[in-house]
Amino acid sequence: MKLDNTDKTLLKLLQQDATISLTELAEQVNLTTTPCWKRLKRLEDAGVIAKRVALLDPEKLGLELTAFVLVVTNNHSHEWYQCFVNKVTEFAEVMEFYRMAGEYDYMMKVQVADMKSFDEFYKKLVNNVAGISKVTSTFAMESLKYSTALPL
Repeated sequence: MKLDNTDKTLLKLLQQDATISLTELAEQVNLTTTPCWKRLKRLEDAGVIAKRVALLDPEKLGLELTAFVLVVTNNHSHEWYQCFVNKVTEFAEVMEFYRMAGEYDYMMKVQVADMKSFDEFYKKLVNNVAGISKVTSTFAMESLKYSTALPL
């Protein structure tokens, strides 16, 4: 989808604050509310705006441990892949989940309260998914940058 400067500005503003009013959005991009709404509707219908959500602070909710879990498997069948993806996406602790190229086959970002909670997650993972040959976990000591805003 081709985006013009007005579309990009709208998207940047929404990435900063999705609760911004239509009137304020329209003012910021020098449009009236109807054409601004039509642009937003077009962006939503095209899937450019996937959803609008509230971002929560994990530390304030007691979820202070961030782990990156790297998985290697010897089974690359479609059936195993589907089973693995279905299982992992059910785990609420998994915030992000990727199929990788390189040394590891999969990577997930896991958010939990503490090491005990991570150990419970780890056991749940390895006991519910057959075919995992190696799991490596690394733990974030400090978050230096976190953004959900895409560079436009």
